[in-house]
Amino acid sequence: MSQRRKFKIQRALGVELPGLGKPGALEKRNYPPGQHGKSRKSKPSEYAIQLKEKQKLLFHYGIREEQLRRFVRKAKSASPSNWIDSLIGLLERRLDNIVFRLGFARSMAAARQLVSHGHILVDGRRQTIGSMVLRVGEKVHLSEKARELAAVQTSRENPRLLLPSYLQFETEDATEFGKVLTVPGPEHVPFEFNKTQVAEYYAKRGV
Repeated sequence: MSQRRKFKIQRALGVELPGLGKPGALEKRNYPPGQHGKSRKSKPSEYAIQLKEKQKLLFHYGIREEQLRRFVRKAKSASPSNWIDSLIGLLERRLDNIVFRLGFARSMAAARQLVSHGHILVDGRRQTIGSMVLRVGEKVHLSEKARELAAVQTSRENPRLLLPSYLQFETEDATEFGKVLTVPGPEHVPFEFNKTQVAEYYAKRGV
């Protein structure tokens, strides 16, 4: 995805999405893209508001609609009365997101690439599936080869986000790793979004 496309997405949604890895989209043009972006004053419909909130999750986490629907169904099965918080807990514990939040990569796409290329170990085992959901207590670290990659070193020196409270760095046998301390919640999502609107979007579609 080009930088221009990433900027257009963030301007359309009215929020910077760290997972896209390109900050600054709203610094100069904090209005929707397009010829009439500045002059749009009509009130959005309820559906449009709900769709916008859902799209934020899709683009930040870099997943497709059907993938998100599967996570919604899984969250509803695990916690029917509070499934939206459960959904966020699942999305934030995806391996590609953990790699991103640990500062090993500057974007979700870069984090997913590290995983798919076999550069990430979970509890000492190499993993290649970015959608893998980690459990509390599991440890994530880079392969020796990955630690030498220039992109990884740059990201670690200047991470896109601060380390969230549900993660912690520890060292064991001279190896530094990130550890999942708790199940994250909506407060850990690194951008402004309305979880009620997302819940209503899927409730109306029988997911």
